[in-house]
Amino acid sequence: MKSLPQRTCMGCNTQKNKKDLIRIVKNKEGKISIDRTGKAQGRGAYICDDIECLNKVIKSKRLEKVLDIKISDEIYENLRGVIIDKE
Repeated sequence: MKSLPQRTCMGCNTQKNKKDLIRIVKNKEGKISIDRTGKAQGRGAYICDDIECLNKVIKSKRLEKVLDIKISDEIYENLRGVIIDKE
């Protein structure tokens, strides 16, 4: 049986199946986007479908540290919208 790829949430530091997390990706041009397919080119970071995890990431600025770029409020609002839509 093939094992599912595991990734760690930046908010709660728990490992989960890759498909259960939201991927945020920074491409070569430095553009940040939400990758729903999990296959976009670039440096990826993962977060749970949980508003608590998003709040922790925003407060600690962990996403900015991991992707080494300033994250706009628009990206955080888009993430918040994605998480709320799934609940």
